[in-house]
Amino acid sequence: MERVLAARPDAVSAPEPRSVGELADRLQRPASVALALPRLTQPCLQVAEAVAVLTAASRDDLAGLLDATHGERAHGLAAALEALADRALMWPDGNGLLHMAAPLRNAWTSPLGLDAPLARLLGGSNSDELGRMVAKLAIKPAANRKEMRLAALIDHHSDPVRVTALVAKAPAATRKLLERRAQEAPERPGFIMFGGPRADSEPGEQWALERGLLIRDRHRYGPARMPAEVALALRGPDWHAPFTPLPPGVRPAPATVSDIDRETSAATMAFAAHAVSVLGVCAAAPPARLKAGGVGARELARIGRAAQCDEIPVRLVLEAASAAGLLARDGDRVAATAFYDNWAEQEPADQLAVLLRAWWALPLTPGGSRDEDGKALPALAGAPPCGGCVQARHGLLTAASQLPAGEGAANSADLGALLGWLRPLVDELPQDTTPFATLIREAELLGALALGAVSPIGAALLADDAQALTDACRRLLPAASGTARFGSDLTAVVAGTPSAHLLALLDSVADRESAGAASVWRFSPGSVRRALDAGLTPDALTADLAAIAVEPLPQPLSYLIHDTARSHGRVRIVSAACVIHGEEPALLAELAAHRKLTQLGLRLLAPTVLISRTPLDKTLAALRSAGYAPVAEKPDGSVRIERAQRARAASTLPPPRPSGGRSRTQRADAHTTDARTTVDLPSLAVRLRDAPQDIPEPDPWDDRPYASDTEEIIAGHARNLSFTDVRQLAHAVDDGQAITIEYVATSGDETVRTLSRLELDAPYLHGWCHLRNDERMFTISRIHGVMPA
Repeated sequence: MERVLAARPDAVSAPEPRSVGELADRLQRPASVALALPRLTQPCLQVAEAVAVLTAASRDDLAGLLDATHGERAHGLAAALEALADRALMWPDGNGLLHMAAPLRNAWTSPLGLDAPLARLLGGSNSDELGRMVAKLAIKPAANRKEMRLAALIDHHSDPVRVTALVAKAPAATRKLLERRAQEAPERPGFIMFGGPRADSEPGEQWALERGLLIRDRHRYGPARMPAEVALALRGPDWHAPFTPLPPGVRPAPATVSDIDRETSAATMAFAAHAVSVLGVCAAAPPARLKAGGVGARELARIGRAAQCDEIPVRLVLEAASAAGLLARDGDRVAATAFYDNWAEQEPADQLAVLLRAWWALPLTPGGSRDEDGKALPALAGAPPCGGCVQARHGLLTAASQLPAGEGAANSADLGALLGWLRPLVDELPQDTTPFATLIREAELLGALALGAVSPIGAALLADDAQALTDACRRLLPAASGTARFGSDLTAVVAGTPSAHLLALLDSVADRESAGAASVWRFSPGSVRRALDAGLTPDALTADLAAIAVEPLPQPLSYLIHDTARSHGRVRIVSAACVIHGEEPALLAELAAHRKLTQLGLRLLAPTVLISRTPLDKTLAALRSAGYAPVAEKPDGSVRIERAQRARAASTLPPPRPSGGRSRTQRADAHTTDARTTVDLPSLAVRLRDAPQDIPEPDPWDDRPYASDTEEIIAGHARNLSFTDVRQLAHAVDDGQAITIEYVATSGDETVRTLSRLELDAPYLHGWCHLRNDERMFTISRIHGVMPA
């Protein structure tokens, strides 16, 4: 629609539909209208837009608005009206007025940059407001009713002469305001909320508001609105709506049938070779998908380098192959399918036909590599279907097919302009510097366009004839080549599309330098070594290359193969977990043959060298278990001294905290300890000997009652805690306080833990361990001490 509305002012706040999808959404997708719209030409849409402006459009009014009263413009208007009538989008009634399907009329919010007509803008006004307007205009309605006043006001403003005369009497500020607003597209107003702001009046606006030249919408805020009748009158009699009845000219260039066939054959041969190369690369090393989906620029560049082709052919092949089922998503990769294996064995013509049919129905333009901001777009990203892209592809071949026989477009930009006239609603890529440059490039690569004209392949696509498409491909594309010409400069040249066998053989033994109508491979010591690494012998490799050679293999190539083979494998590399060596070959041979050591994976490399697939320590233990006495070496060759490792804790424990309560033994020893500080040992010994052997009194703490049930439960399980520790732990559980414990795990390791959020579930204690920063469970009987946190 941007081309349709090219003569419209730029200041449009509410954008008009620019593609088939946008317009169909605007029309709420009524089937009859949505199906007809994509094939409407530019003049048809221009006529429909002009009719959407006129309240009661007659044929003469429409012709005057479009300046199509005579000559070619009049014939173009008649053709456009006939095309719209054939699609039931516009028709005349018995009074000569033109009527348009309501969904199509709703496609434009401001057709021709004009606002709504006066009847709609004043529909919510009351009779008094209309009365003040007609009084200012000094006109008398047929009756003082709202309908009569509105009719009189519409009749006055529908006459351009009276509107022009009225504006000529206005103040200078008002005239300037009205002339400017008549040339501007209306801004999209916003809904007004309760107490919302209202735009301030511009200088001279009040005079126009009082006379209905501008209307203030009470339900919206924003600038006052100018009725369509007033804007048309102020634009003057010389202003006309844009109307392009004739298609843009295309500069012709001679294009005979033989020339088109020759150009098409060269293009299809090159693309078929590119397709085989690109899909072969993807089959051998599936490209990785981005996290956001699709194949990114880095993978596309890798595929292009390996296949020796540009980015657009790579994208075109990937999208068409995916649509044809040759590629599919496999996790985070895009891998070849089983159908690809069958496709790879077909002739090039049949391969190309599969990709052409997929391209013709693709709901996107594969060559689109940049968005509106210039950022790279991934391929195979699963973009939403684009109906405008499909119509652009069909419209391009339709435009080219309308050129006279024996002629083509000398400049592809002219062909793009013609496509824009035939299909103004199709989607165009933002990356194109000329109209539809990427789409035209795709059609030329595939052979649908040649020398600016439709090729037999393009004609078969337009006719939607699968058999004709296959026949055209087989006629223009030669069979796969199974032979190559080898040069003394260590190159191999294949004319046309190489067969699958030839392609696999040359790729395995040489590096591809170019692909297209003729593909070139170059041999080097590295490429030949690659084939030898794959298990081929020099004689077998020479025989395979001789079988596909048109002439005998040149001597430089034979010398290269055998020279590379002589140095191949002189140095060998084997993986080993450890190496066993000694000075007695018989002993090492005995180890290699020992039945109990077979699980080590021993292999004799030399009379005094063995390798083992088992790590050093396990190999050492197995040899000692079998009765041998090996020693281990350090990396520098010195003997490793094995000393017993003593386990040590990672961190020291704090000394045990004296508990608050003491047992009977501790209290009895307390007197002894205190006595040692004041009594000498001989006196103490006499006293102990002569002391009566009385049984100590029972510990009064043993009969102390428990302060809570928690305390009693913990005491029943905590055999290693004193009474004071039990009470302190129970207090922490009941009051939700943090506590530090000395804990002995089942392994015997001692540790100190600070716990909070304690929960008692005897015989366990649950709590948040600050050391592990996690919830942990402790056995109460293994707690050996309690301290404040």
